[in-house]
Amino acid sequence: MKALVIGGTGPTGPYLVEGLIKRGYDVTIFHRGTHEIDLPEGVGHIHGDPHFLETIGEALGERQFDLVIATYGRLRYIAEFMRFRTQRFIGIGGVGLYKGYMDPNHNPPGGLKIPTSEDDPLVTDPELMHFSYLMYVSEQAVMQAHNEGCYNATIFRYPAVYGPRQIIPIEWSIIRRIIDGRKHIIIPDGGLTIDTRGYAENMAHAVLLAVDKPEKASGQIYNSGDEELFSLYEWIMLITEIMGHEWEIVNMPREIALPCQHFLGLSCSTLHKVFDITKIKKELGYKDLVPPKEALRQTVTWYLENKPEPGGEIEKRLRDPFAYQAEDQIIKAYREATDRILQIPYRVENPYHPYAHPKESKRARDHRER
Repeated sequence: MKALVIGGTGPTGPYLVEGLIKRGYDVTIFHRGTHEIDLPEGVGHIHGDPHFLETIGEALGERQFDLVIATYGRLRYIAEFMRFRTQRFIGIGGVGLYKGYMDPNHNPPGGLKIPTSEDDPLVTDPELMHFSYLMYVSEQAVMQAHNEGCYNATIFRYPAVYGPRQIIPIEWSIIRRIIDGRKHIIIPDGGLTIDTRGYAENMAHAVLLAVDKPEKASGQIYNSGDEELFSLYEWIMLITEIMGHEWEIVNMPREIALPCQHFLGLSCSTLHKVFDITKIKKELGYKDLVPPKEALRQTVTWYLENKPEPGGEIEKRLRDPFAYQAEDQIIKAYREATDRILQIPYRVENPYHPYAHPKESKRARDHRER
């Protein structure tokens, strides 16, 4: 059996390749060749650009495969090219096509429903958000080919993926600050934002469940993600504990918490992004292969052993300048402003239970006139 993994060198790629080999597949990866990693002996490499129909054709020629897993490139073009060239097609997309993900105002009143299921509204209007719309178009291309009998297809909507080899490792923003001995870290809106994340090995495990159960997964779209979720504050504190560090968490409103905007993704919103994974659990039997706390420990260990270059490609992708002097100035200014606000006379009664608690019998109201 022949399998093609388009991508293969990112976070989930090596786990997919190893899983396919264990299942008896002869595996080839198709990628641009810009990120080469160690893969098992015998894995073939096809170098080319999976973003355009013509370059996909130039790279793959007349090759055919029993299974194609598309984790990279432009899914709509890959789906089109692979018509009748494979029996089984698994496309990896993302949650960015849900209406309200990129901009909460697109799905009033508060953006995404909590949790968001596979059947919730998608961006089907290019004028609303063109990037999200193209993700929708890509899914449609896969499902149209499936419905026309070109191949048996399944789609996965990945959340924010973490783990080794991530090109946008948000964890590095925390790890590097600890390495650099920072005593403060700024978080937006209390760090209360809860996002669905997916450890790379867990996400590959989810896809391999579909490989094992092609009839159940046929024509299906699945949200994927870790079962256990953490708030941004918890995520930061878990990394802090793993590295044995101590610092002060400085909470600021999102609008002025500039040094941590990159924690919030493309939307820069502190609204929750929680995706319902009930369907994949019920239909494919998904469970986290690696518990998220252990997954995060493994992630931190990997980045400590494979530190990104300061100011290099990864840090540029993160959009984190690590401008510590400016961060300190922001903290100082925020504290001074807070002190001035608290000097404004404004009396708030101490909280007490709103229901009556009479101390004497036969009185219409208690001592607080309740």
